[in-house]
Amino acid sequence: MRRLIPIALAVLLLAGCSAAGTRETERFGGTGPFTLVIGRDTTAYLQPLLDRWNQTHPQERVSLLELPEAADEQRAQMVANLQAKSDRYDVLALDVVRTAEFADAGWILPLERTMFPLDRFLPPVVDTAVYQGKLWAVPYTSNAGLLYYRKDLLAKQGFKPPKTWEELRTQARTLHERYDIGGYAGQFLAYEGLTVNFTEAVQSAGGQILSPDGTEVTMDVAKAKAGLDFLVDGFREGWIPPESLSFKEEESRLAFQEGRLAFARNWPHAYGPATLSSIADRFGVTRLPGLSGPGTGSLGGYNLAVSAFSKRQKSAVEFIRYFTGLENQRRVLTDGSFPPVWAELYDDPALIKRFPYLPVLKQSILSARPRPASANYNQLSLVIASAVSNALTPPFEEAGDDVVASMKGQLVEIIRAQ
Repeated sequence: MRRLIPIALAVLLLAGCSAAGTRETERFGGTGPFTLVIGRDTTAYLQPLLDRWNQTHPQERVSLLELPEAADEQRAQMVANLQAKSDRYDVLALDVVRTAEFADAGWILPLERTMFPLDRFLPPVVDTAVYQGKLWAVPYTSNAGLLYYRKDLLAKQGFKPPKTWEELRTQARTLHERYDIGGYAGQFLAYEGLTVNFTEAVQSAGGQILSPDGTEVTMDVAKAKAGLDFLVDGFREGWIPPESLSFKEEESRLAFQEGRLAFARNWPHAYGPATLSSIADRFGVTRLPGLSGPGTGSLGGYNLAVSAFSKRQKSAVEFIRYFTGLENQRRVLTDGSFPPVWAELYDDPALIKRFPYLPVLKQSILSARPRPASANYNQLSLVIASAVSNALTPPFEEAGDDVVASMKGQLVEIIRAQ
């Protein structure tokens, strides 16, 4: 009998939430089959979750429309659809940096906070879905950069996981020379991933690029140069392999799990595939290193929003409520290796046993910084990625402080034009 009481209570609570949610969704019009638009599912976890919805909602079936892997390409296709005011897209899985831009453009609908259990989500994650005091999306997955490392190689050399850039540099150079393996890599192709890697380097040197609201360039040239120098020196000294200039998330993930890298910066989703690879028992995960101690990552992930041009908005909102629910969030982690947004899942003993990196990931997310909530974020990112890409490409002729100063000037111009 003791087990029946909490179950009954849970049913009553869910019924109450459902009734409240139904009242709130009355202001949204249209039901029927709809589309979820999201970046390519690289772990094949998504369709089974959608099938669960479709089994109980035969009149409101959701279809999956996958966009390219790269965040820049996802944005381009979404923008083309929304500018045309097409109703083909209903639920948009937005990179967390797109909330402000899409809300400012009138492409997504504001949502009622009371419809979602936001108080049980990780606080920094909720902040990524808010723009000018309104909730425009609902957090679906979170993300923070992590350092993957070959614990077997570190053990052979008597190394502990690096906490500083100098420790990473020393270990990466040593392992590169002694084991003929790439030392370290991140995402260094000239796209949003490079902007993230550079931003994390600047933050890990104690600096920042923009104010949190995205209205002011607050870049300290010396700290930004320190972050840039960390990356440039890696390429110049050879412990960052030159082929990583073409790496996005998948390329860096494959290079690490195929045993071609000693260290790799990547998102948590790379953990699951690595456990099934040839290095399954030979790698570990820790926080990103920084200038003088653990570094500061950038907050990533997806938020789910409703297209302003959808004709099935009510179905879309109900689906978001379902898809961001606790049990679905558990499956997002167990089946897809993506970080959930519910705080309590990071303290679940059974999940920690299966995903030992969860405490590290929780700390990384809580200490990570959101990228600025700027409607012009795409322009800012393009400037940063282009400047950093040029600096990382041989023959490394341009001085780091010149690169940073020029970048800062361009960012100031973009902000002033807002």
